[in-house]
Amino acid sequence: MRNVALPAGVIEYDETGSGPPVVLLHGLLMDHTLWDRVLPLLPQGFTYVRPVLPLGAHRLPMNPGADLTLRGQVRLVADFLDALDLDGVTLVHTDWGGALFLTAHGMDRRIARQVILPCEAFGNFPPGLPGKMVTLAAHVPGGLRLAARQLRIGPLRRLPMLLGQMTRRPVPDALAHRWTEPLLNDPRIRRDLLAYCRGPFDKKELVRDTEALRRFTGDALVLWSPDNRVMPLEHGRRLAELLPAGRYAEVPGAYVLSMLDEPETVAREIGRFLTSPSSAR
Repeated sequence: MRNVALPAGVIEYDETGSGPPVVLLHGLLMDHTLWDRVLPLLPQGFTYVRPVLPLGAHRLPMNPGADLTLRGQVRLVADFLDALDLDGVTLVHTDWGGALFLTAHGMDRRIARQVILPCEAFGNFPPGLPGKMVTLAAHVPGGLRLAARQLRIGPLRRLPMLLGQMTRRPVPDALAHRWTEPLLNDPRIRRDLLAYCRGPFDKKELVRDTEALRRFTGDALVLWSPDNRVMPLEHGRRLAELLPAGRYAEVPGAYVLSMLDEPETVAREIGRFLTSPSSAR
């Protein structure tokens, strides 16, 4: 793993390959290993960058007082791209939808293309039953630690309010343990996650910032999972329609985290998108 210092703190990231940059994001209580099954299947000729965002599974705590609200996390993604001097980026979103708002906040100058897997969008923040569970845990003393312990127990992890609606295939113990270890062992990591979960989420602003993607003129692939119950199917189709150069595809048989459920399909669709000529505009 490599490190880069940002205004909010030091971020870890993994980098492999060479060529135009593809930045693979992750969601709450996850890290870059979310993409481990897909990464070896993606085409050569690209630099794949996987940052570990401060969303609860990060191992390096952020600076005290850093803005880790939704808006602050959006700024952090932009700062990360700036710090690595990445241009012509293909930005890949999953689960966490905050980085969709880079266009709304005028921070998308380094982004050429986007791939949007099932993620928060419009007013769906926090998303579905799992999102409500995390929000509740964040407002109860000791709630996040309790939730993390439950995620380490296979049968509990499969409950709908935990990961049962996030993946069709069981999440391996090793992955669940890795994702929850920092939260359980470091109060500064819990502090960082609380700063995000307890931050403001204004529904009207969230919808407006999502719809600002109308101003993004680069190519975009919306790669949705029609069988998931957390990120509405209509949101995927709506995103593809509002993006000027957007197209829509599906990953049958997968839930939200399609890279865990159907890694071959996800890699194939992303690979086709990466290697296809840019559309004229």
